[in-house]
Amino acid sequence: MSQLLVPYYEHPTVRPSEWAAIVAAAPRLYGVILNPASGPGEAPDPAFADLAAQLRATDVRLLGYTDTAYGSRPYADIAQDLTRYRDWYGTNGAFFDQVPTEQRDFRHYQRLASAAWATGCGTLVLNHGTTPHPSYARIADVLITFEGPWTTYRDQPPQPWRGTAGTHLGHLVYGVPPEVDFEAEARARGASVHCAVPGVGDHPWGTLPHTLEPVP
Repeated sequence: MSQLLVPYYEHPTVRPSEWAAIVAAAPRLYGVILNPASGPGEAPDPAFADLAAQLRATDVRLLGYTDTAYGSRPYADIAQDLTRYRDWYGTNGAFFDQVPTEQRDFRHYQRLASAAWATGCGTLVLNHGTTPHPSYARIADVLITFEGPWTTYRDQPPQPWRGTAGTHLGHLVYGVPPEVDFEAEARARGASVHCAVPGVGDHPWGTLPHTLEPVP
């Protein structure tokens, strides 16, 4: 069975009904990614702190978004993000964005994974956006092996996974029409974690999956 991972990058005071729909659906989700300011920000945000408390009450995985800049962002900055997410929002997981695919970068991410575990992260999601070297499966609970538009996803043949059997693969797809049974599409391509949203352009993750859209 595949599960929904929700990256929704909007402020709770701007999109309260959308966040309410996510909180209501939280018990059946794989997890929710929290992203106050392309990271935790420079100070706690009371609106996000309240939202995080609501999500924690549902026992859903709460993942803090951290940009790793394909290995170029300093370790200390990422470790600080992890600590801030834990202290300010009570996250219990991490979502590392912009992760490279090559084996030569693995040792750096192994160190970052240790930092995440040390701050209490029970779930680590690595967003490669394409299929990485199998070594990354040693540290991640989920490897995001596709992020991109529906038109590319639809026309791309399934990418074989040559790593450890049982590894959770995830697909994040935007520009998806409402009539598409995306859960079936993702499952056919080997993804047990997924998200498909209708948004396009520079900020597609400011839209909800069709199944979570609030009732007007």
